[in-house]
Amino acid sequence: MTVDALSRDALPAGVTIRCDLRPGDIGYLIYLHGILYAQEYGWDATFDAYVAGPLAEFAESRTDRGRIWIVEKDGTVAGSIAIVEVSQKQAQLRWFLLHPDLRGHGLGKLLIEKALSFCRQCGYSSVSLWTVSALKAAAHLYTSAGFRVTEEKIHSLWGVTLTEQLYELKLG
Repeated sequence: MTVDALSRDALPAGVTIRCDLRPGDIGYLIYLHGILYAQEYGWDATFDAYVAGPLAEFAESRTDRGRIWIVEKDGTVAGSIAIVEVSQKQAQLRWFLLHPDLRGHGLGKLLIEKALSFCRQCGYSSVSLWTVSALKAAAHLYTSAGFRVTEEKIHSLWGVTLTEQLYELKLG
């Protein structure tokens, strides 16, 4: 399936994207982040806590200026992306993840497009996100969408030494 086909909302078989939070979604997203990043990058359980706190806050205080997209494959949570309000003019992109089985089909690009479109609808003038340099495929998606690295910090996080990066995008 090509990205062009996906942009017309044709998703791979069994894949759906929804914006409502259902019971178990938050726990499953924390689990998915924790288990995948442990397997792929050797991160420890402190990453679970890093995801859990802000994600729980988001779920408890949702507004119309924030949104989460939940990707399901055959009824099982398999990814997400979210926009969180930082200020009246600034948004933050968070919790962008796809199960490895769904990568390489254009879904990541589609999710970023949906998130940025939402930001424009809300009147945000900029979007930022924090990530780490090891996530090369995500970095490619971010730069393809117009994000630029504006800050880097090297430090120990989640049981390993990482280069944390701040990406920013000005919306027109």
